[in-house]
Amino acid sequence: MVRYPKEHKHQTRQRIVTTAGRRLKQDGIDGSGVSTLMKDAGLTNGTLYAYFTSKDDLVAAAVADQMRAQHENIVAQAAPGRAGLEQIIRWYFSPEQRDDNEDGCPNAALLEEIARSTETTRQAYTNGALVLIDGFATRLAPHDPPSARLKALSLLGMMAGTLQLSRALTDRQLADQLLEKGIRNALALIDAEQHS
Repeated sequence: MVRYPKEHKHQTRQRIVTTAGRRLKQDGIDGSGVSTLMKDAGLTNGTLYAYFTSKDDLVAAAVADQMRAQHENIVAQAAPGRAGLEQIIRWYFSPEQRDDNEDGCPNAALLEEIARSTETTRQAYTNGALVLIDGFATRLAPHDPPSARLKALSLLGMMAGTLQLSRALTDRQLADQLLEKGIRNALALIDAEQHS
């Protein structure tokens, strides 16, 4: 039997989590079987159990990873204050981001299924969402982020719902107009917060 260093095991686990996250956003949690998730990672079905106790365990890890990646790659990279929120909003409501289920927002892709998932998956999502909204709240109210936390959560909900609706529409022009309206509505929401 070949012994792999700890680093190899960590890298393999991360590859499984990353590829599963992309597949889950593309096909949904219920639409992604273990064999597909493991094939995407270039591994056999049985390998799953060397890293996770179940598919649900993998789903929770993938959701947590997707939320972490969205924070690190988008929210944490944005400028401070209103300018940063506007960067995030304009990226979020871009046609490119809307059309990229695999690499796009886990909120818009999985929210409905996460609500019906295990407590562990819902907790992984909640933890990730709280990090995102804290990034929003820090930009909404730099001197008192906790005061803006509920407004930030509302902003995230409005953004995810608008993106979900835009993805569902078959009329491309209407879908694009909805994204533009989403930008205006989100900016109006943050401007109202900053003047209240």
